[in-house]
Amino acid sequence: MAATELLLVNGYGATSVEEVARRAQISKRTFYDRFRDKAELTMAVVVRLIDSVRPPAEVPLIEGKSLQEILVHLGSLILEAALKPQVLSLHRLIVAEAHRFPGLAAAVARTGGREEAVAILTGLLARHNRNARIGDRELRFAADQFLQMIVSMPQSRAMGLGAPMDADELRSWVRGTVALFLNGFEATARGDPRPETGGSA
Repeated sequence: MAATELLLVNGYGATSVEEVARRAQISKRTFYDRFRDKAELTMAVVVRLIDSVRPPAEVPLIEGKSLQEILVHLGSLILEAALKPQVLSLHRLIVAEAHRFPGLAAAVARTGGREEAVAILTGLLARHNRNARIGDRELRFAADQFLQMIVSMPQSRAMGLGAPMDADELRSWVRGTVALFLNGFEATARGDPRPETGGSA
């Protein structure tokens, strides 16, 4: 799609409908027959981009006998997708345009793969929620936190905030993150006392 390169390279604000139509060799009327406005076009670009980085259909999302094995496998797939050049470019676009178009990030989150990943993780954690000690809201919170823990640092470094991680570092990162996450999740599922976070009386 001609709009993908324009949006990811030039940014949302600097990409005009006229330029998209010219690059795609269509008229503006044809453009508006397909899309209501630039925002709808952007969502179509995001959907197409997210679909392009999904694991192939033959690759199972859930694989492994233990929760740890499953999370390592799923976390590796999520991180691989998050570090694709197209996804990094999309992340740069969101950060660069956030102050002028605050609704863009929220729209991308709704349209993109984050909600799907959180839903998968929430369902997975629910099945391993011993004695149902963790409520639905806490399960979703845990899924959100796991996703953030897996992706945040490697993605930041891939975008230039530090040296990018190599393949061995990424494998170690996923395994270490899963181990740290499970320490907290399984303690909560067992009903272990939670540490106090308040100050002294």
